[in-house]
Amino acid sequence: MSLNAVRPWRNIYRRKSRQIHVGNVPVGGDAPIAVQTMTNTLTTDIPATIGQVQAAAEAGADIVRISVPDQDSSRALKEIVRESPVPIVADIHFHYKRGIEAAEAGAACLRINPGNIGDETRVKEVIKAARDHNCSIRIGVNAGSLEKHLLEKYAEPCPEAMVESGLDHIKILQDNDFHEFKISCKASDVFLSAAAYQALADVTDAPIHLGITEAGGLVSGTIKSAIGLGNLLWMGIGDTIRVSLSADPVEEVKVGYEILKSLGLRHRGVNIISCPSCARQGFDVIKTVEALEHRLEHIKTPMSLSIIGCVVNGPGEALMTDVGFTGGGAGSGMVYLAGKTSHKMSNEGMIDEIVAQVEKKAAELEAQAAEEAPATEPAE
Repeated sequence: MSLNAVRPWRNIYRRKSRQIHVGNVPVGGDAPIAVQTMTNTLTTDIPATIGQVQAAAEAGADIVRISVPDQDSSRALKEIVRESPVPIVADIHFHYKRGIEAAEAGAACLRINPGNIGDETRVKEVIKAARDHNCSIRIGVNAGSLEKHLLEKYAEPCPEAMVESGLDHIKILQDNDFHEFKISCKASDVFLSAAAYQALADVTDAPIHLGITEAGGLVSGTIKSAIGLGNLLWMGIGDTIRVSLSADPVEEVKVGYEILKSLGLRHRGVNIISCPSCARQGFDVIKTVEALEHRLEHIKTPMSLSIIGCVVNGPGEALMTDVGFTGGGAGSGMVYLAGKTSHKMSNEGMIDEIVAQVEKKAAELEAQAAEEAPATEPAE
């Protein structure tokens, strides 16, 4: 993100990490923080899995992970990769041969779990397959599946054990002259995850994949992830994220983007600023926002919209948004464009009017970006 000299309290100084690639998506360095999700269909159900991948990509996912638990899944992966609009990460747990097969099938990255994948000899075979097929690797440390010797040493999952597990595996990759890797150290406990990630960030320059694993359902998991990931991102830690929810993968992508948008780290679609509503509201704020969220899902251009129920805070919020509507009285409110009052509008027609104004502004911004693009492209 660009630094803000006027409001320095908004600046986030990202940790310096080296950059790798997951397919055509750069991860680490100065690349945008990539948003990931994971399919929950049977990988062998190729149409259903491709459908989920495409839906996630449409929602904004940069990368999608797919489980590869058996040979049938490895075979299915080849067709899924061919049809996917985004790079695919193959999730490998217990059998190292699935990692080799996934690399051969065209996976852009292999996620391997140090506690489950097996001894160093097997890891070396996975490394060779990754190198031969231009595939990166994610070291996926998980508090729930740490190596036995580490649990014996530390008595329980703890930040020190998780970091040691990750560093041991990093050493194996580096000893085999393999450096296209990123790393995660997830736990379902927010405190444990945050402490482990902070310690990990101090001892490696590898790109870091953030996640609070097994966070829970849509509401509870969103809150837990926002607290854990939000604090780490605010500290500048994290190069790619996955929000783990017991929900549709599309919801994971939406939550991930909202976390990044709230910190100014990524911008996509309409950022709606709305009040919680109260007795002062001049229209039904809650139903209006629900309708607008649905009708504006197709907008990908970054822009802001304020929907405020009354004039206490409405005009002030509208000053800083592209489009705004503030409730007034007698069944009407004020439309704001680019922070300035534009025209009054009846509450009955406000939703259609707001959608039209947002679409118009998005088209203007897209046209402006298209005009500026040639000037910003590097000379050949």
